[in-house]
Formats: sequence, C-alpha cells, structure tokens
Amino acid sequence: MNNGAAVLCEEPEQSVHWYALYTKPRHEKKVEKELVKKQIGCYLPMRKTLRQWSDRRKWVEEPLFRSYIFIQGDNALRYRAVQTPGVVRAVMFQGRLAVVRDEEIDWIRRILCETDDVEAVPQLLIGEEVEVRSGPLIGLRGRLTQFQGEQRLVIDVPSIRQAVRISVDVRDIQKVN
Repeated sequence: MNNGAAVLCEEPEQSVHWYALYTKPRHEKKVEKELVKKQIGCYLPMRKTLRQWSDRRKWVEEPLFRSYIFIQGDNALRYRAVQTPGVVRAVMFQGRLAVVRDEEIDWIRRILCETDDVEAVPQLLIGEEVEVRSGPLIGLRGRLTQFQGEQRLVIDVPSIRQAVRISVDVRDIQKVN
C-alpha cells in the first residue's frame, strides 16, 4: 500500500502504467490531438463551466487539471509522448517519476460522469476523512471541508498532488475511523 504517496516507477521497462504529463499553459487540448495522432493512449479530463463575457454567458469545456494530461503506456511510449509539442515534462516528485494508479483514473472518470459541480484544487492537508455512504458517488473517500458555506468533499489524486472538490450533502457522508 502506498499510503497516498505517488507510486514510483521502478517497474520493468515493458510495464504499462498511467503517467501524468505537464503541458504548457492552455496547451492541453493541442497536446491531446497530437498524442492521438501518434496513437498514444491519453485521457484529458474535461469539465463544463459557465463563463461570463461582457456581452454574454456561455458554457465551455475546460481541462479539470490545468496543464495536465494523462497517458497510458510503457516507458518507451512515455518518452515519445514527452517529445510531443506542448509537453513540458513528465510529472515527477522528489526526482522520481510519478505513476498514476488505474483506480485514480477510474475515480476521476466516475466523478466527471456523476456530477457537473466539480473543480480541481491544490491538495489540502487539513480536514477529516469521510466516505460517501449513499447516492451515485457511494464509496468515494475524501476530506470534508467548508467552502463558501456549502459542504464540500475533496477527493485526492495523490500521484499528481492535486485534488477534486465536489458538493455533497452532509447526510450522504460518514466519517472514516
């Protein structure tokens, strides 16, 4: 068990994992297109948000994690992906390559399918761990926080040191011992 820390890449060369790539600002969609052209499996989590301009309001899709895109493959494929225009580097912590667990990718996908009210936030260190006990997100664990008077649940994605914050009814969660 990795107790919430990023999994370090010490696997054989041919192991297939999810990796996070850090992109230039506002290049996530361009990088995704280039990775698809290279036939590199990738995942760019997107969220819908209402934008206000001086003359109109419009719903737009934007990356959930700014400057991040996920790829799935072995070390050789990751190396090819890092050479894609718009990619800055593979995400690393303390000099070691961060490997994103399949479970974390699955949680991100599930959250985006089940709710529209989602935003990425820096990983927080305070709050109590809770688990959703009812509703469509049953089984999700995270930290309960207060945010602008609403009950909010923060779900960590430890491998990239990010988190996702969603609205949740306090009656649907229970403290984890």
